[in-house]
Amino acid sequence: MSGSSSQAIAQIQKLEQEIAFLLLYQSVLKNQAGEAFLQLLQSLSKKDVAGIECIQNYSHWFRTIASQNLSWPEYLITQILKDDNPFTQQVQQTNFTSISPSLIAAAKHDLRILQNLYQCSSQKISQWIQTIAKLGKPPIPWEVKLEKKEPIYKKLRDLENWADAIEELATHYRDFGTGLFAQSRGFQWRDGQLMNIINPDPIQLKELVGYEFQRDALIRNTEFLLAGYPALNVLLYGSRGSGKSSLVKALLNEYSQQHLRLVEVAKSDLRDLPLIVEKLRHIPQKFIIFVDDLSFEEDDNTFKALKAVLEGNLTTRPRNVVVYATSNRRHLIREFFNDRPAPKDRDEVHNWDTVQEKLSFSDRFGLTLTFEPANQNTYLIIVRHLAKQAELNLNPEDLDYQALQWATRNNGRSGRTARQFIDFLKADLEVDQT
Repeated sequence: MSGSSSQAIAQIQKLEQEIAFLLLYQSVLKNQAGEAFLQLLQSLSKKDVAGIECIQNYSHWFRTIASQNLSWPEYLITQILKDDNPFTQQVQQTNFTSISPSLIAAAKHDLRILQNLYQCSSQKISQWIQTIAKLGKPPIPWEVKLEKKEPIYKKLRDLENWADAIEELATHYRDFGTGLFAQSRGFQWRDGQLMNIINPDPIQLKELVGYEFQRDALIRNTEFLLAGYPALNVLLYGSRGSGKSSLVKALLNEYSQQHLRLVEVAKSDLRDLPLIVEKLRHIPQKFIIFVDDLSFEEDDNTFKALKAVLEGNLTTRPRNVVVYATSNRRHLIREFFNDRPAPKDRDEVHNWDTVQEKLSFSDRFGLTLTFEPANQNTYLIIVRHLAKQAELNLNPEDLDYQALQWATRNNGRSGRTARQFIDFLKADLEVDQT
């Protein structure tokens, strides 16, 4: 074995030792790309290096990094910035000066090790393979440069010792979160856990017209939440297709950069609502729990979990969580005429109390916004606004006439109908031009 080969193997073995001594940031490498990297190092550090094994491991690592469209150094920084460990958790909940010195020292220790991994560029690994495995032609290195918006990326790229960036990292974790909440802005509660929404609805507030009072009231309440003031739980009640759900989704796109997150919970999962709230309580971001199309049958007891969250219990209600629910019913629990007490009703002593509980459930939302059915004028205002955004060059009178015909033949006048009409009209005009 040549001197250069022995030197390269010694460097790799030292790197493996350092990785084994990671105290907090082990999960940075517990993913497909990280495990592929470790497997590659292991094959290169063997005494009897098999060239085919090395190239196979390199191919596997190359493919996993390429699928991320990041260079290995950039990938490492991305993993560090979203890592969920005792240090990143504590800096989100308290001042940096209150963190245990031992925990800070452990974080600095790991950052020095991770910086050594950061310096293992694809070019350097390619050279190791050529030197150690005696391959005549080195593998093609995977390199791509992406400019990140967050200042911390440039800070780490330019810093000689990453341990010196410990306070800047703490600020980043506090501002942007860690783990799941650093990866996405929209979530669904599914099978007892939070799941990322990969492609959230891109609807924007500027696209929504016709219900300005309701929009402005909901925006104001959301801004209270973001500013750390007590915000109200909100019921958006009204006719179908009036834009209630779109308005809530648009808030996420408007305020996600101000640390707003949205958790969508199906009505069938409402019994988990207290658990969800507790999971979010100590997270630094602000959360809207979104329940769409809310209503209950008379024998449905899942509303009790929602009632507990709306009214509170012995546990203090967190200031970083509100519930926004949409419904087509003003009174959320279905009521029948025979629910009302007859003059000689002997089935229940306090029957009126039961009726009042059903009727007053929606009152437990601090703010109720009513979306009345769109009249012809409101419907045409929405159509014209969407047509302008879609850059449809059409005679206004012709546009109004076609829009009214569409509403008559389809689902009536509503914001949803207007959106469907514009989408169809735009596609129809573009097909005619081809």
